[in-house]
Amino acid sequence: MIPTQGDALPSFTYDVTATTVVLGALASRDWRPMHHDHEFAVNRNGTKDIFLNTPNQAAWFERYLTDWTGPKGRLGRMTFRMKGSVFPGDTMQLDGTVTGVETDDVGCTWADVDVSLTVDGNVCTTCAVRIAVPTNDDDNPWSRRGERWRP
Repeated sequence: MIPTQGDALPSFTYDVTATTVVLGALASRDWRPMHHDHEFAVNRNGTKDIFLNTPNQAAWFERYLTDWTGPKGRLGRMTFRMKGSVFPGDTMQLDGTVTGVETDDVGCTWADVDVSLTVDGNVCTTCAVRIAVPTNDDDNPWSRRGERWRP
């Protein structure tokens, strides 16, 4: 699957629960109470509930992209900007668009993808990604090392 500029990735939705938030914080060893303690988040931080932390959101973006590319897709770079929080009870939606495709001089095909995470139509986080995609069944970006891997 070689993408083309302008391709829209399939939408992905997920119903966020308190367990989603807490397990993401635990997996990233983020012990800050705003990600697991409702009373602290509400009464001390002034938010409506506990909320997804940064590494948890990064993991959702990674899952979304590798669901699209398949297991041979390999992230090269990812930057994102959080504009709002994602809370238990929210349904987050991820949507992406391919903004560019190129093949470098060692034969690695790169897709640049803009992804947005929205809740109820409001953008919570935007993400820009450069991901290596296999050019055929025999190509595996994960086998690229050293000078052959230039994200």
